[in-house]
Amino acid sequence: MTENYVTLSLETHLFFSRIMKEHSLFLEAGFPCKDTRWINRADSFRQQFELLLLDVVHLSNGRVNEPILTSDELVTEFTIDAENQTSCLSGVPINTEISRMEKNLRPISRFENSRELLRQVHRINERSIELLDGLIALKEGILQEVSEGKLFTFNYPLLIEHIIREAKLYRSTIEDLMSNRQVSYRRLWGTEEFWNRIMMEHALFIRGLLDPSEEELVKMANDFAMDYKKLLEMAKSQDRLANRMLTQESLEETLKYQEFKTAGTKGILSCDIASIILPLLADHVLREANHYIRILKCANVREDS
Repeated sequence: MTENYVTLSLETHLFFSRIMKEHSLFLEAGFPCKDTRWINRADSFRQQFELLLLDVVHLSNGRVNEPILTSDELVTEFTIDAENQTSCLSGVPINTEISRMEKNLRPISRFENSRELLRQVHRINERSIELLDGLIALKEGILQEVSEGKLFTFNYPLLIEHIIREAKLYRSTIEDLMSNRQVSYRRLWGTEEFWNRIMMEHALFIRGLLDPSEEELVKMANDFAMDYKKLLEMAKSQDRLANRMLTQESLEETLKYQEFKTAGTKGILSCDIASIILPLLADHVLREANHYIRILKCANVREDS
């Protein structure tokens, strides 16, 4: 039980704490320069989640499963270049050494359990809950101010709702682990609907952030949004066989979407695609697709066994 708790906790933080620090960066970079109070608050969370991720990486070597390290959901071939370009463009510092360390993580070989390790992981879990409470409150405050016309940001209101939902999923996953319940992202039928909605919204954001001259890419993004909308409508069926078929369709769709996002990330990094998409945002949504693909593949293995 302890080994499972430690490994699943570390794997959850490796993925989600990076996502949270990037959410904070996107919020920070999206405010006009006059809104220094909001910029500083977002930057504070960016720094704290970066430190959390660094501590998790230090604990993770030899303590996480190989699939998470080979799925490209933690770091892709583009991540370090995307971080460097985004830091240069936004002026926000990014510790790229963390990405290099993650690329070199080794999977579980022989798990050595100790009370000290359990204590460290439990403290990280408690720390993440505290940070997430603050970040969720910040995101909700931004959304409220935007909806009342008191604050401007270059981030869509739907994008802010989107990143609130992701933060809440992260929080509920850690709460489940700390309560000895089944980890939330393994409850496939619940999170499949969640991630299909996330993928649909990614397509909507990409469609809206591409330059209008990129007509073919705009159409492709719109088509992906409509495909995921159909999958969400299909998910209303409660039939077990239908759900299994839906899982396979979601996997096939997300594998195609992964190719689109990979090409898009390459194009943005090389300045071959006209858009207002930060390079790190392109890599960010690619990693989330990679994460979802791993979940779907694991689900198929469980169903077949």
